[in-house]
Amino acid sequence: MKSIELKADILMLIAAIIWGFAFVSQRVGMETMGPHLFNGVRFLIGSVAILPVIWYFSNKTNTSKKPKVSNKKLILSGIVAGLFLFGGMTFQQVGLLYTTAGKAGFITGMYVFFVPVIGIFLGQKTKAGTWIGAIIALMGLYLLSVRSDFGLSYGDSLVLICAIFFAAHVLIIGYLAKRVDVLKLSLIQYATTGVISMTVALFTEQVSAHMISITIIPLLYAGVMSTAVAYTLQVVAQQHAHSSHAAIILSLEGAFAVLGGWLLLDEKIPLVGLVGCALMLAGMLISQLTPRTKRS
Repeated sequence: MKSIELKADILMLIAAIIWGFAFVSQRVGMETMGPHLFNGVRFLIGSVAILPVIWYFSNKTNTSKKPKVSNKKLILSGIVAGLFLFGGMTFQQVGLLYTTAGKAGFITGMYVFFVPVIGIFLGQKTKAGTWIGAIIALMGLYLLSVRSDFGLSYGDSLVLICAIFFAAHVLIIGYLAKRVDVLKLSLIQYATTGVISMTVALFTEQVSAHMISITIIPLLYAGVMSTAVAYTLQVVAQQHAHSSHAAIILSLEGAFAVLGGWLLLDEKIPLVGLVGCALMLAGMLISQLTPRTKRS
């Protein structure tokens, strides 16, 4: 049993590494195309890439404990989730035009703390450990991102808004995951995000096959590795991993984003920023080590 849990933790770590380095591919992609075009192509690639995963698991497990829902409800659920995913990814991708991959990775992780905040309005109560972790993480965010005039930079502000969208997305997925097929839900939400992003790109950005061809490597990494592969690793691993272990390991995504930015983009964070990263990571871990929400 321990060996199975260890393998699950390793799969989670690989997923966190893939997601962390995805911020590098997203940052590089902004050098040759607009943010909406990048997101559009990325999620359409991810939609195609996840099809074999859906086929594999549908043949692997013929029985499901989830009640069957109509295709209409499944599609509607995927579209709603896709709208929030589109909001989060749009603010994140545009924010990457004005901030570093490493900072974006850590600030995106703040969604962990917006989840219980939004949960308050949904009748949920939050344990004290989550709020302690939130305060520590906010101190870290201050050291990492706040300027001398006590204002957040434009790019960091956009990424912080993206974290709010992701928090709402997490709550929506948490509700839907118990009721519909998660992989099929993911396919629909990825396709929704891809189609909306491409539509916005057609009206607001330059769109050409040449742009896509010269950005194909970052697009493939973000679409195939970050979307289809990493998500599949998470699904497989969480069948055997303890939930607290999974949350802690996946929260390392921000640390790998900083590492990827330093190794591949020569991004540098001053000492006070590194202290901020450490505090944000500590806050995430403290929050994840305690039960996050409790239904009142």
